[in-house]
Amino acid sequence: MFDTRLKETAQLVEQNLAEIMNRLGNISVVHAMRYATTGGKRLRAFLVLESARLHEVPCEQAIWPATAIEAIHAYSLVHDDLPCMDDDALRRGLPAVHVRWDECTAVLAGDALHSLGFECVANAACHSNPAVRTELCLTLARAAGARGMVQGQALDIAAETAPNSLTLSEITHLQAGKTGALFSWSATAGAVMAQADTAPLRRYAEDLGLAFQIADDILDIEGNVEKLGKAVRKDADAGKATFVSLLGMEAAKSRARDLIENACDALTPYGNNAETLREAARFVISRDN
Repeated sequence: MFDTRLKETAQLVEQNLAEIMNRLGNISVVHAMRYATTGGKRLRAFLVLESARLHEVPCEQAIWPATAIEAIHAYSLVHDDLPCMDDDALRRGLPAVHVRWDECTAVLAGDALHSLGFECVANAACHSNPAVRTELCLTLARAAGARGMVQGQALDIAAETAPNSLTLSEITHLQAGKTGALFSWSATAGAVMAQADTAPLRRYAEDLGLAFQIADDILDIEGNVEKLGKAVRKDADAGKATFVSLLGMEAAKSRARDLIENACDALTPYGNNAETLREAARFVISRDN
């Protein structure tokens, strides 16, 4: 069921993005935006749509925050790949946007995708209640900004030149922003739209996001370029502190499994209706890209 719904999510998001992009004009920055939003697992969008399904929010409404989070995620990848940031030439097996075009186009495409995310959740088609749309916008801004993803990225960059390596608690805090904040927003979006309790899904997403990052650290060691579509061993070769370097490979894998078990337990209030979300959690630590 998870595989089917993940594919359905990708189709729905790609269709909505295509319709939006087709209205933006035939210029380089739009081509770069379209390129940057092509492919990927669409896991964050899946979490939006699945949390909406749990709360009986119509797909035609939920597709807007699902599209929003993919636009925000794509912007973050475009900027992360820049030479002044992580300096990656490959993304999803293809040249990064700044390689395919140039750095200026990459910056502008990322900026435009960032704005597009907020445009999507502010769209009247997202929800009939302006207060709900406002809440989605506010919480997305917090998750994507200096309280969330940007904070995590800033801490990550600062750690590269810090005299001492990060501790386990510091890495956990860093990744809660860099990776976990957007996961939490995605998983709770459906509950926000239904004006329901977000706590169970927030607990689920916090553990899921941390397990996802541990899996990324493991793949940086055990993965390969062909499957990952990006460089491997970058963190290890740079001597960066990661969950694997601090815990060891087997302990990191065990920690990831424990987090997924906790994430699944958090879904108990939803009973069998949340089984697809449980499958998604198991996928996070079994994936090879």
